[in-house]
Amino acid sequence: MNEDWKFERRRSRLVEELREKGIVNERVLAAIGRVPRHHFVDQAFHLRAYNDEALPIGLKQTISQPFTVAFQSQTLAPQRDERILEIGTGSGYQAAVLCEMGARVFSVERMRALFDRTRPLLKSLGYRVNTLFGDGMDGWGSMAPFDGIIVTAGAKEVPDLLRRQLKLPEGMKSGGRMIIPVGPGEEQIMTLVVRLGEDSFESVELDAFRFVPLLGNTVG
Repeated sequence: MNEDWKFERRRSRLVEELREKGIVNERVLAAIGRVPRHHFVDQAFHLRAYNDEALPIGLKQTISQPFTVAFQSQTLAPQRDERILEIGTGSGYQAAVLCEMGARVFSVERMRALFDRTRPLLKSLGYRVNTLFGDGMDGWGSMAPFDGIIVTAGAKEVPDLLRRQLKLPEGMKSGGRMIIPVGPGEEQIMTLVVRLGEDSFESVELDAFRFVPLLGNTVG
């Protein structure tokens, strides 16, 4: 980790590339500029860690493309100290970006091998993430409600259990929001869900992306 300085210029170039691609939230760009993405991939991929591309992390999973992480983070727009639930810890990179933005992060991972690898990695890098080995479809009911939920895998539809773990509106303050890729095929539509009331939700469809599928049940 004491050689992280070698990657600073690569991170800076990535930030400028994301800005050119339409990421305008300076808090998101600053967070990505601070997270050492090379620690979240195998050493064989270190020289590609700051390319704007998804990379394999084993178990048929990938670390998301930086633009995807930036787009979801920008759309969710977590504020400092907001409680954010992440479905799919994966490599831990998205959780690290949210931490750098000042969010209180709760993350659920269904694959034991990933959970056991990523949990200590985040801790070693100084990221305080509350982690749970479990079925992301169920969310994290005992820690709900959340100001925001970010889903890092493609869902066939928006899980009702997750919607109901969003915070209800209070006075002039809007309810919780969720960013989730939705679609039955290989390509999903990024969708923003906002809670308007006890049984009322608004959904807005955004751009198309590709994610690994959101699956139920735990593995390992």
